[in-house]
Amino acid sequence: MLSIVKGIVELVRGMTITGKHLGKHAVTLQYPEEKWPMPERSRGIVVLLSDKETGALNCTACMLCMRACPTAAITIDAPRGEDKKRQLKVFQLDVGICCFCGLCEEACNFSAIKLATKYEFSTENKEDLVWDMHKLQEVGRDVPYEARPKKKPAPKPESQSQPPQTVNPVAAPESESSEDEKKEGEA
Repeated sequence: MLSIVKGIVELVRGMTITGKHLGKHAVTLQYPEEKWPMPERSRGIVVLLSDKETGALNCTACMLCMRACPTAAITIDAPRGEDKKRQLKVFQLDVGICCFCGLCEEACNFSAIKLATKYEFSTENKEDLVWDMHKLQEVGRDVPYEARPKKKPAPKPESQSQPPQTVNPVAAPESESSEDEKKEGEA
């Protein structure tokens, strides 16, 4: 009998909570028509950025993003040309194994790669998850970015004309005692 009374009390409590929210506006988004605005620092899809005026990629094929990727999702082929500079031929990203950590974006010194706030890139075919540089550039065309200033190298120490002096550990205590004697003599 006690369990029946407890059940009725819980039912009334649940109906009261439901009644409080019954007349209020729903928070549900009607998904295909309405889309959730992603925050600026959210980690969406990886895109390649290009110059707005010329349309040329910012990527210099330095391969820092490929080395920084923990899952090896980025593949770059950039042989050296006649002028000994790397020429970007292949830039592929396997979105299926990318963990969207952002290490590639942090490693890039040329503002060439960014995690955009875009989503909705699902597919049923696994081969469609490997994106080449043309698709990455096309998806990143309207992504805003600010070119980061290049990091300045650390200042080099001034070159000394004299060779570095080595300290003889046996002679060091004697020189300290002679300095103490000089201070006593001056005083």
